Amino acid sequence: MRTKDFDYPRHDSQSKTEIVNAQSITESIPIKEFADMLLDVSTLLLESGAHCERINRNVQRMAQNTIYNVEMLISFTAISISVTDKDNSANSITGNKSIKHHGAHFGVLTDTSLLTWKLADSEISLEELRNQLQCLKTSFKYPRWLVRLNIGVACGCLCLLAGGNWVDAAFALFASIAGLIVRQEMIKYGFNLMVSILCSAFITTLISGSNALFSLGKTPETSIATAVLFLIPGVPLINSIIDILEGYIPTGIARGAFGAFILLCIAVGMFLSMALIGINNF
Repeated sequence: MRTKDFDYPRHDSQSKTEIVNAQSITESIPIKEFADMLLDVSTLLLESGAHCERINRNVQRMAQNTIYNVEMLISFTAISISVTDKDNSANSITGNKSIKHHGAHFGVLTDTSLLTWKLADSEISLEELRNQLQCLKTSFKYPRWLVRLNIGVACGCLCLLAGGNWVDAAFALFASIAGLIVRQEMIKYGFNLMVSILCSAFITTLISGSNALFSLGKTPETSIATAVLFLIPGVPLINSIIDILEGYIPTGIARGAFGAFILLCIAVGMFLSMALIGINNF
């Protein structure tokens, strides 16, 4: 696999001809148009689950063969970019763009990084990059029923791995599907994310907890513990650590607080559900 597929800086040298060709393509791009392109790329990456240094690498890669210098500030809710002409420092512009949501889409991350590599290698122009970014924003998404089914199967398999039997796995499967439906539908109708996660954890634990209430499975506690795992905010928590280690302290702390509050909502939802059905030995 080529080094650039991993999205890390390369150490191979680029010929002067390639750099001149790249500049001849990009120097005619207005500075505002270039800044808008950088904002589109960086916000798409942040909304898809990229950590801050990865976003910075992709943006700097786009600018390395142009006539512009780029500085950026990445926060949890918005990105600010300042673009300056290398030959005329008076020609500069600063742009900001807010983040609509925080999710995880690793296909978008990979495809966007590959597009920035192609731009750096002069394989595509900025106009072609813009068109392909629009395609990425409307890229194929799996049907909801398929996502729900696979989430349920995953939680059921985790229950089996944790020592539960097929009855426990069945409870985990159906409980996680029901909880995911609740979360998706509440977000669809505009409910707060944290409220939807709390309600999802409540419903999931209510269904999986009935296994313990009626003592149907071998180890009912495994179905309760594994059914809510689809709610765990793994990407924000991991990115929080990466950002803090790489020096993006405010964004790392914000991501950590975001993940921690999701965990709190899961815990509150589970507690309310277990209190309702009378489970006190979990």
